[in-house]
Amino acid sequence: MKIAIAAETDPGEARVAGTPDTVKRMIALGAEVAVEAGAGLQSGILDADYRAAGASVSAGAVKDADIVLKVRRPSAKELKAYKKGALVIAIMDPYGNEAALKQMADAGIVAFAMELMPRITRAQSMDVLSSQANLAGYRAVIDAAEEYGRALPMMMTAAGTVPAAKVFIMGVGVAGLQAIATARRLGAVVTATDVRPATKEQVESLGAKFLAVEDEEFKNAQTAAGYAKPMSPEYQAKQAALTAEHIKKQDIVITTALIPGRPAPRLVTKEMVASMRSGSVIVDLAVERGGNVEGARPGEVAKVGDVKIVGYLNVAGRIAASASALYAKNLLTFIETLIDKKEKKLAINWDDEIVKGTALTRDGAVIHPSFQGKA
Repeated sequence: MKIAIAAETDPGEARVAGTPDTVKRMIALGAEVAVEAGAGLQSGILDADYRAAGASVSAGAVKDADIVLKVRRPSAKELKAYKKGALVIAIMDPYGNEAALKQMADAGIVAFAMELMPRITRAQSMDVLSSQANLAGYRAVIDAAEEYGRALPMMMTAAGTVPAAKVFIMGVGVAGLQAIATARRLGAVVTATDVRPATKEQVESLGAKFLAVEDEEFKNAQTAAGYAKPMSPEYQAKQAALTAEHIKKQDIVITTALIPGRPAPRLVTKEMVASMRSGSVIVDLAVERGGNVEGARPGEVAKVGDVKIVGYLNVAGRIAASASALYAKNLLTFIETLIDKKEKKLAINWDDEIVKGTALTRDGAVIHPSFQGKA
């Protein structure tokens, strides 16, 4: 059984799908591990580090691999290097990318999308959305602080008092909660909002104030899986009015709202942006899905009047070493469910809820029920 850790070909991707620690643990499972040369350099991992962990390192590491580990979905060119029947495990970004799913099916690989991992207790340690969003929430606050021309904590000095920055977090998922915690640690006065009622207690437990229109629709605004439901136009209008008034008084706004498989909801309009005081900063963590903020530009810090809108892509990848370490552990835990530890070989249970939830392609076809007939 050969496991390969592939180098990422996307120039904007600094993460890597394996670390020396996970290499050692995969070898302990009975695998031969091969790493593509230079795969970990942008995450601070040298080829020598992989060799010291017991892996081979070469340009053709993916050749004949039974399992290929990646961060991003393989390109058509990369697929040509994989053997038919190989398991390819990555963040596949399948929504709206039917042509890419067909390419993987046609290549004969077995593709697993880590971001489709079921949200069940047994799979928590495999949840890449959570591990990466956690870091993105942290980095969003750091990026905001870098662009903000003032201090975040209140400072009392002989020369006078510097007031604490006011930070507003929109969307209280994993990223939002970490943003709240980070902004609080840096001394900001933090408020947050979300359409899911369960988040109010979480926000307040972190020392922040919760802001929302708390009507009947709000009380039923969460799916069984814990995701936000799309809200009615009436509720959106009421929430927008409350939010607009609040944003006027904020120094930093961080938006994190995303619903899987849907365009990002628009939370901050150009009028709201214009209402903010000079030097304010907005960070849009949903910019890759169309953005929560009107005026956000993917990959850029846009200047709209006197307000900066930060639209960096792949925010977790901006702290690649930490992101890679967590992602690699997510992959390792998933791989352990696919291997017979006694026989030291692949033994996939296709009826396993985790396997059924993440498998995209098999035997030349798209098999995931959410994408069948679309590719």
